[in-house]
Amino acid sequence: MAEQHERIFRYKLDFYYQSAVIYLLTLLVYGGIRGKLIEKKLEYVLDDPLMYVIVFFVAMSLVSLLLNLIRRRRLIVTETTITFQNRWHQRALPVTHIEWMHIGREARVQTSGRFQVIMIKLRDRRRVFRVRVGRYEKEKELVAEMQRIAAKVPARKHGRWGKFTDR
Repeated sequence: MAEQHERIFRYKLDFYYQSAVIYLLTLLVYGGIRGKLIEKKLEYVLDDPLMYVIVFFVAMSLVSLLLNLIRRRRLIVTETTITFQNRWHQRALPVTHIEWMHIGREARVQTSGRFQVIMIKLRDRRRVFRVRVGRYEKEKELVAEMQRIAAKVPARKHGRWGKFTDR
């Protein structure tokens, strides 16, 4: 039997790193300015209510970064399945069970880029799976892999009477 073509796309953590660094820098700059220039003592800075708010944001951004690092989310695309995987759970969507697939933009989301979301509707499931392309590394390769799979399954019909199709 031939080897199966498998592509692994990791979940991006750039946003979590950036927010943690920005909040930490804000904490250091505010604490430095407030402590050195205004109060001349560090103990007054620790009594500042705004400092508690900044510390809360730093803690929440670090916790969310740590949780996402621990989860280790992945999207694995093969010839026969699309698998959503994290450290503790794995959900495989067989290509044969896909009712329709749509690759495009979300109407309500105003971001740049032609491809923002991939919607996958399974035959035995009421709700669609939404894969937001921008949340995964190697976005162009992910779209190319999904387009390769989308060529094998029917396109989504628009409107009540199915007048329009995606392809």
